[in-house]
Amino acid sequence: MQNQWNLHQLADEIINGRRLTREDDLQQLITCDLKELCTEADRIRHALCGEKVDLCTIINGKAGRCSEDCKFCAQSARNAAECETYSFLDPETILAEAKANQADGVDRFSIVTAAKSLNGQEFEKAIDAFRLLREECDMELCASMGLLSKEQLERLADSGVVRYHENIETSKRNFPNICTTHTYEDKIRTIKAAQDAGLSVCSGGIIGMGETWEDRIDMAVSLSELGILSIPINSLIPLPGTPFKDLPQLTEDEILRTVAIFRFINPTAHVRLAAGRSLCENDGEKAFCSGASAAITGNMLTTSGSTIASDRQMLTALRREVVHYEQKD
Repeated sequence: MQNQWNLHQLADEIINGRRLTREDDLQQLITCDLKELCTEADRIRHALCGEKVDLCTIINGKAGRCSEDCKFCAQSARNAAECETYSFLDPETILAEAKANQADGVDRFSIVTAAKSLNGQEFEKAIDAFRLLREECDMELCASMGLLSKEQLERLADSGVVRYHENIETSKRNFPNICTTHTYEDKIRTIKAAQDAGLSVCSGGIIGMGETWEDRIDMAVSLSELGILSIPINSLIPLPGTPFKDLPQLTEDEILRTVAIFRFINPTAHVRLAAGRSLCENDGEKAFCSGASAAITGNMLTTSGSTIASDRQMLTALRREVVHYEQKD
C-alpha cells in the first residue's frame, strides 16, 4: 500500500507533468473525499484544458436493426426496445441538420450509425455526405460507424473527417458481460487503425452497467494508454426492452466521482459529458466543476439530452467559454 495521497499536492504534480498509471494505488480515488476530489480535478481541467468547452452534436445517420447484442442499446435488433429505424439518410438531410447546429454555435458535428460496421452503398453515401459537409460547413467533422477497416478510415479522412469515435464501453474484463457479438479487441484494433489513418480518436464508455469501480478505473487507464484525447462518459439510463432495464440508476455523486477520476487519469483529454446527463442536476452543471471540459449537446440517439441553447446558458453562467454563432462565418 502506498502512502495516502494529498489530493492538492497530487493535482499540482499532474499539472506539472506527472501521469497516473496502473502501478499507482488508484484505489485511493474511489475512497477519498468526493468534494475535494472534484475540486482538484477541476483545477487540473482549468490548468491543462482551459475554460473553453468543446461542444459537439450528432445525427443518427442510420437507425435501428443493429445486428449486435449490446445489452444497453435500444437499437439492437436482438433487444425488444422500441426505436425508430431507417436506412442511411440523404446527404442533403444531414447537411440541413449540420447547418442548423453550426448556427447554434457548436464546434463539431458527427454522423453516427447503428451497425457493426457501415459498408457498401451506405458507406458511399456517408463519404458523399462528408464531402458535402466539408464544402458547406465550418465545423470539425467526426464519424462513428462501427468496426471499419483502415482503408475505409483513410477514405473518411480524405473526405474531411478529422475524428473517429469508437467507445471501448467498459473494462476489458467486463466487456463480455455487455456484448458477445464483437470483442473488446475488435474495438482496440479499430481505434489503432483510425489513429494509423491520421484520425484523432474519441473513445469512452458507459457507466452504470453493473461494473465495479475497478472496471471504471481500468477503462480510464486504458484510454490513457491509447492516447485518447476526447473521452465521452455516458451514464446508463435503463431502457425498457433492453437486458439492463432493471439496473438501478446511477446517483449524481457516482457520476461526479467518475468524471473527476477520469480527469485525474486523463488530465489533458476532453472529458466529455454524453448520454444520461438528465441524471444530474441542471444537466450536469456540477460535473463541469468536477473536471468535465466538453459535452455532446442537442439530440442524442435514443436517450434525450439537453439542448444547445440550455447548455450555452448554463456554461455562460459558469463563466466558461462557448462559441457564439456570430463567430462562425
